[in-house]
Amino acid sequence: MIIGPDPSRPTVVVIGGGVAGLTAARDVLVAAPDTRVIVLEAADRVGGKLRREEVAGVLVDVGAEAMLSVRPEAVELVEQVADAKDVVRPATTAARIWSRGELHPLPRTRVGVPFADSRVTGLLTADEEARMRSETPPPMVETDVSVGDYVAARLGDAVVDRLVEPMLGGVYAGRSRELSLRATMPGVWDVAARRGSLLAPPEYDSASSTAGQARSPFIGLRGGVGRLVDLLAADVEIRGGTIVTRTIVRGLERTATGWSVLSGPTTDPQLQHADAVVIAVPPPAAARLLGETAPDAAAALGEVEVASVAVITLAVPAAEVAGWTGSGFLVPSVDGRGIKASTFSSAKWGWLAAAGGRTAYLRASVGRAGETATLQRDDADLVDLAAREVPDAMGAGSLTVVDSHVQRWGGALPQYAVGHVDRVDRVRRAVAAVDGLEVAGATYEGVGIPAVIASAHRAADGVLARLTHLREATGRERE
Repeated sequence: MIIGPDPSRPTVVVIGGGVAGLTAARDVLVAAPDTRVIVLEAADRVGGKLRREEVAGVLVDVGAEAMLSVRPEAVELVEQVADAKDVVRPATTAARIWSRGELHPLPRTRVGVPFADSRVTGLLTADEEARMRSETPPPMVETDVSVGDYVAARLGDAVVDRLVEPMLGGVYAGRSRELSLRATMPGVWDVAARRGSLLAPPEYDSASSTAGQARSPFIGLRGGVGRLVDLLAADVEIRGGTIVTRTIVRGLERTATGWSVLSGPTTDPQLQHADAVVIAVPPPAAARLLGETAPDAAAALGEVEVASVAVITLAVPAAEVAGWTGSGFLVPSVDGRGIKASTFSSAKWGWLAAAGGRTAYLRASVGRAGETATLQRDDADLVDLAAREVPDAMGAGSLTVVDSHVQRWGGALPQYAVGHVDRVDRVRRAVAAVDGLEVAGATYEGVGIPAVIASAHRAADGVLARLTHLREATGRERE
């Protein structure tokens, strides 16, 4: 089937129905309500890495479960599509690190890099702490370097292994000696660029963390952060947008009047005309779609590796975890455990504790870049792993698993390897050279929800500029 241009109104096709794609679609509809907006999603539902599943009778997040609130993008979007009373903050943020067989309070850090007043005794040995505090004078940094190599040279390997690695493993599912300092730790990069001390605490830094701080820098939604995509999708459709799931986009071509988007199975292909296109899918799929129209962008995206992770959710009797304190813990990879983090979801979110009643919810995550053995285990093995290691960390007896869920996120997290900022610049320059083409998603501005939303706003602004140009050109032709 061929769907040609509609002379009465412009058409925008958004490829990808995650937070980025839905936000970009909504932005266009808000600013230009006469636009025909179509969102094409390959999966059976929209949402990307935001998803809820029923576990023990309650819908819980099995993807991202919190949003950074010190950046404005997520807060502003939630205010526009959700009821203000549904915005919640964690009941506790007292996280710990399970290392060397013990739980240690998470010290105040900047993404794992401690400050001079951070308490690290116990987490680090006396020699390791002495090495940290005898910070090596800063070298001149003119080009990007890996986080692990730079921090280890300044503060010692133990700071990387016991603090930085578990932090970055949780956010990026990456390895610190491969991840870009400039892209993943802009605050530390700034300190490095001016040759300052890594141990000097900033007056205020949104990336710094403090165990038990009075006001968490994160927010959630009553009912789960996964509700955000439901609210976004509903708003897109209310504003006249169309969302089509189970539809794989197989090709993208420039035409004399705009774009031709090829989707559907080979037995029933669909050709959709578009005046502008937003590509909001992971790097491998984006590179494939851009191969003909923006080969330089495709080449740069082809250099972005992706990591796979799994989130294991356990429903257990609340009485069995009633004495547990804190919001959860991180696990350094150097300790050789199977899980890399655990969150005590019912302790962290009051709405979930109320919804669960006598049932409490815990999460554990597995998977780091280049790590495949753990993820090759079947769901039952991963549930057993979490049910064994989480109470082991807490010094507790075995847990009674009432219900469980394993969510696998294959190729879900782009790796911000050394040179990532320059790589993204190459993508943006190549895309900007092609009229009516935009990109959005976790690859470009950051992997957190606010950063993804920011990339969507940027893409929508580019689309709206294109539509304005088309309207002006049409008006001149009619004159």
